[in-house]
Amino acid sequence: MPTLVDFETIPQLFNRLADHYAGQPKAALGYKDRKAKEWIDVWWDDLAEQVHAFAGYLHKEGVKKGDRVAILSENRPEWAITDLATQLLGAVNVPLYTTLPASQVGYILKDSGAKLLVVSVGLQLRKADAVQEECPDLQQIVTMAVPRKKHTNTVTWEAAMADGAEYYAAHQAEIDGIGEAVVPDDLSALIYTSGTTGNPKGVMMSHRNLVSNAKAAHEVIDLYEDDIHLSFLPLCHAFERTAGYTAMLAGGAKIVYAESIDAVSKNLPEVKPTLMIAVPRLFERIFNVIHKSVEEGSAIKKSIFHWAVGTGKSMAAKRRAGESPGPILRAQHSLAHRLVFSTLHEKLGGRIRFAVSGGAALPRKIGKFFETAGITLIEGYGLSETAPVLSISPMEYPVYGTVGHVVPGTTVAIQDLENGSIIGQLTGDDYPSGLTTGEGEIIAKGPNIMKGYWNNVEATAEVFDEDGWFHTGDVGRFEDGHLKITDRIKHMIVSKGGKNIYPGPIEEQLVTNPLIDQVMVVGEGREFLTALVVPDLESLNTRAGELDANETDLLTRPEINKLYADLFRAYSKTAASHEKVRGFRLVAESFSVENELLTPTMKLKRKAIEQAHANLVEEMYADVV
Repeated sequence: MPTLVDFETIPQLFNRLADHYAGQPKAALGYKDRKAKEWIDVWWDDLAEQVHAFAGYLHKEGVKKGDRVAILSENRPEWAITDLATQLLGAVNVPLYTTLPASQVGYILKDSGAKLLVVSVGLQLRKADAVQEECPDLQQIVTMAVPRKKHTNTVTWEAAMADGAEYYAAHQAEIDGIGEAVVPDDLSALIYTSGTTGNPKGVMMSHRNLVSNAKAAHEVIDLYEDDIHLSFLPLCHAFERTAGYTAMLAGGAKIVYAESIDAVSKNLPEVKPTLMIAVPRLFERIFNVIHKSVEEGSAIKKSIFHWAVGTGKSMAAKRRAGESPGPILRAQHSLAHRLVFSTLHEKLGGRIRFAVSGGAALPRKIGKFFETAGITLIEGYGLSETAPVLSISPMEYPVYGTVGHVVPGTTVAIQDLENGSIIGQLTGDDYPSGLTTGEGEIIAKGPNIMKGYWNNVEATAEVFDEDGWFHTGDVGRFEDGHLKITDRIKHMIVSKGGKNIYPGPIEEQLVTNPLIDQVMVVGEGREFLTALVVPDLESLNTRAGELDANETDLLTRPEINKLYADLFRAYSKTAASHEKVRGFRLVAESFSVENELLTPTMKLKRKAIEQAHANLVEEMYADVV
């Protein structure tokens, strides 16, 4: 449905919404007051006042059009206030992941030439202190934390807001005029990609990029003024920035910030959101917890669960066929919901209209399960460079295993990997379409495609061809009009026998097993595939029984090894010969951002993982014959 107000820039969006809701008791944001332990609403009038105050402070400190203002903060109202104030001055938002080490924070601040940095808690302030001297353009740090010592060129959030409110009152006409003069092609944000190798690159996002993508989302998803979104994916991630922030504001929905990612399961039933935006890993964990509970249950519990799943599938099939279920099926489905699926709905807050998965591939098995449970789970696909959404599943009939239809205003094509010819293409206005193509690289054009990489002409030239197509580096194809992703080109494994193997689909299949928390397939230049596996320790301990062993010893037990050997044997029975996994090793420590084996967007750093476990990899190929 259309956005609540029309807008071409982020300042227009904010100003027109503030005018629309002026004087009304309408909440824009929400958060939990940790001292009072209660949820607080931020009304639109209050938000406008705070944004104007911080815009006043930034202007007072000399921030002007084109200057970069960085944010090193978790999701919270101050993040939105900082961003919106930055946009009103025609300045550029530079969001940073709070999980980044000080060295990477320093790199991004220096590369972007950030003039001012806003930080949240003491940990982030210490990072800023550690790198301040190596960032010559950084003039000011604004901290939400209470400093325990004197910090150079640092001011508290409260002091900045007080100064800014007074300054804005005296310079309102001048500051308001700056926001009105912002045009769609002006730069709005620098979103640094969390690359699996090398330094991150600053994706230059214009107002046109971000606005066009938010509007496209509104054309395919219904968002209402009474919707509530619980925001917990990092706002520095392009997916949350567009889908969970800009698009939500544009629809008049309320954005409520989770206390933390760890507190999401507690916050969901408290906030009772109507929408949910998450990465596949969350849905995988929910799926595995449910199935683990069933496996541990009695024979009667298992029987009821499988009956409920069968009933849910029958109901979903009726809906997809456009048929009304008969009275018997309706009664059975009501009972299945009450006995089995109601618990899942309650854990998600009980009011979810639909959930969106993005940032990585969603295993088909998981999408089908949520549909069976009565929760519409749609999938989106894109990159930071595409603002980010290129395609999204149709809400009525998502086809699991694909990432849906191309969004309005954007063109996606499949390019032959060998000769570079266009195999087929679709724009968002071409539907309905039954286009089916062969496999190739996914390339795109549209108003959502980035301007380029900041200060990196060479990297920009690598991803744009002479015809203006942006090359995603992803491999995929169209299936009956739906885009299907195979894997990343650079992730492709070339076996010793010359077979091209994409590890992504194999890993997606394996990770749905409750015993596996993380998995990475290995095999470049080898005769066969192997895998490094991080076990799900909770499931593993349950299956292992009462063994008197610590975690490290547990992973070396023959009984445990057999569990995983059986798992891989079952997978390989149905796999193509070159996709069979013929060896594995269990890894005690998870792949994480902290140990630099995951990117901040939770993608595997494949080379780093293989190097970190080189001895295990060599063991696998020495042992398996």
